[in-house]
Amino acid sequence: MRSHLLEGKVRHRRSRPVTYALEHDVCYFALDLEELHEVARSVRLVGRNRRNILEFRDVDHWPAPAADIRATVLEHLRSEGEDPTGWRITLVTNLRVLGYVFNPASFYLCRDAAGELRVVVVEVHNTHLERHLYTLRPQTAGPRFVASMDKDFYVSPFIDMEGRYTVHVADDPASLRIAINERQGDAPVIATSLVLRRRRMTDWTVLRMLVTHPLMTQRTIALIHVHAWRLWRRGVRFQRHGEAIAAAAAQRAGATPNALGATSNPLGTNSTEVAA
Repeated sequence: MRSHLLEGKVRHRRSRPVTYALEHDVCYFALDLEELHEVARSVRLVGRNRRNILEFRDVDHWPAPAADIRATVLEHLRSEGEDPTGWRITLVTNLRVLGYVFNPASFYLCRDAAGELRVVVVEVHNTHLERHLYTLRPQTAGPRFVASMDKDFYVSPFIDMEGRYTVHVADDPASLRIAINERQGDAPVIATSLVLRRRRMTDWTVLRMLVTHPLMTQRTIALIHVHAWRLWRRGVRFQRHGEAIAAAAAQRAGATPNALGATSNPLGTNSTEVAA
């Protein structure tokens, strides 16, 4: 079975308007989309679209909740001008734990029949129950996948909608490393990284993960609010969802936007900058 576990750390370092850093232990599932039923059959603690300690539910993914996530991703790739025949797609995400899930970001690593990483789709969620896709292709040929995109999705009340992300993916046999750095103009704003080691997926390793990383998704949302409170205490300006979207729309229309003096995080949510 190609599907496996990923275990490691998430790190964020914000540069503006205050310096703020965090580091947390994390774990993820790396799911081959052709193996979703096999994972549910092989690992007793995991269910697909049915109740279990851990649940993968297709509707937890994609802007229009998916009925069949693999078919949905393949259709999306075709709509983007790709021919995904023979491609292998690995979804890096977290499952529902005791019925609850929140994924600040999930990653679809799309490799062609020759094994080359051709497309990375980043699915970002915020706590307003909104979802957004960034579909990335490498800027240059080489062993490391590097791509850039403009920010166009609200993720945090402590950051405005202006910015550009650069995404680095190193998908090696023993590890997966993803870095997302944001700049506003020429100024660095935030550096985010996931450094993850691969682990076999068995009943034992999944049970171990539940013990060493208890209530992973509940912990994610709790940490989001903890870090939001700390940023607020430091005086980082807070801008509500509607205000941020209105300011971005005004900027795109050529109006003068509000000066927010804040930063951005593609792995975070509308509460703060944490994907732990």
